[in-house]
Amino acid sequence: MKKSRLIIIVITIIFIVAPMFISPIIAQPPPPKPVAIPLDGGLFALLIAGLIYGGRKLYKEEKNKTTKAKE
Repeated sequence: MKKSRLIIIVITIIFIVAPMFISPIIAQPPPPKPVAIPLDGGLFALLIAGLIYGGRKLYKEEKNKTTKAKE
Protein backbone atom coordinates (compact mmCIF):
# COMPACT_ATOMS: atom_id res chain seq x y z
CA MET A 1 0.00 0.00 0.00
CA LYS A 2 2.77 2.43 0.90
CA LYS A 3 4.70 1.56 -2.26
CA SER A 4 1.74 2.26 -4.54
CA ARG A 5 1.05 5.54 -2.74
CA LEU A 6 4.71 6.53 -3.21
CA ILE A 7 4.52 5.70 -6.93
CA ILE A 8 1.37 7.84 -7.31
CA ILE A 9 3.02 10.75 -5.51
CA VAL A 10 6.18 10.51 -7.65
CA ILE A 11 4.16 10.33 -10.89
CA THR A 12 2.04 13.30 -9.80
CA ILE A 13 5.13 15.36 -9.00
CA ILE A 14 6.65 14.44 -12.38
CA PHE A 15 3.49 15.57 -14.19
CA ILE A 16 3.45 18.84 -12.23
CA VAL A 17 7.16 19.67 -12.52
CA ALA A 18 7.95 18.34 -16.00
CA PRO A 19 6.02 21.00 -17.98
CA MET A 20 8.16 23.71 -16.36
CA PHE A 21 11.24 22.24 -18.01
CA ILE A 22 9.65 21.12 -21.29
CA SER A 23 7.57 24.21 -22.18
CA PRO A 24 10.50 26.57 -22.86
CA ILE A 25 11.85 24.03 -25.31
CA ILE A 26 8.68 23.81 -27.42
CA ALA A 27 7.51 27.42 -26.94
CA GLN A 28 7.01 29.68 -29.95
CA PRO A 29 9.52 32.46 -30.59
CA PRO A 30 8.43 35.98 -29.63
CA PRO A 31 6.70 38.00 -32.37
CA PRO A 32 8.87 40.40 -34.38
CA LYS A 33 8.88 44.08 -33.47
CA PRO A 34 6.44 46.20 -35.52
CA VAL A 35 7.95 48.24 -38.32
CA ALA A 36 7.19 51.96 -38.28
CA ILE A 37 5.35 53.16 -41.41
CA PRO A 38 6.06 56.75 -42.46
CA LEU A 39 3.00 58.89 -43.17
CA ASP A 40 4.37 61.53 -45.49
CA GLY A 41 3.70 62.08 -49.23
CA GLY A 42 1.19 59.28 -49.70
CA LEU A 43 -1.14 60.63 -47.03
CA PHE A 44 -1.03 64.13 -48.51
CA ALA A 45 -1.79 62.79 -52.02
CA LEU A 46 -4.72 60.79 -50.65
CA LEU A 47 -6.09 63.90 -48.94
CA ILE A 48 -5.84 65.93 -52.16
CA ALA A 49 -7.51 63.16 -54.18
CA GLY A 50 -10.37 63.01 -51.66
CA LEU A 51 -10.87 66.78 -51.81
CA ILE A 52 -10.94 66.72 -55.62
CA TYR A 53 -13.40 63.81 -55.67
CA GLY A 54 -15.67 65.46 -53.10
CA GLY A 55 -15.55 68.79 -54.92
CA ARG A 56 -16.46 67.13 -58.21
CA LYS A 57 -19.43 65.34 -56.59
CA LEU A 58 -20.67 68.61 -55.07
CA TYR A 59 -20.24 70.44 -58.38
CA LYS A 60 -22.25 67.80 -60.28
CA GLU A 61 -24.98 67.80 -57.61
CA GLU A 62 -25.24 71.60 -57.70
CA LYS A 63 -25.30 71.55 -61.50
CA ASN A 64 -28.15 69.00 -61.48
CA LYS A 65 -30.14 71.17 -59.04
CA THR A 66 -29.83 74.25 -61.26
CA THR A 67 -30.84 72.39 -64.42
CA LYS A 68 -33.89 70.91 -62.67
CA ALA A 69 -34.87 74.35 -61.35
CA LYS A 70 -34.79 75.81 -64.89
CA GLU A 71 -37.21 73.16 -66.18
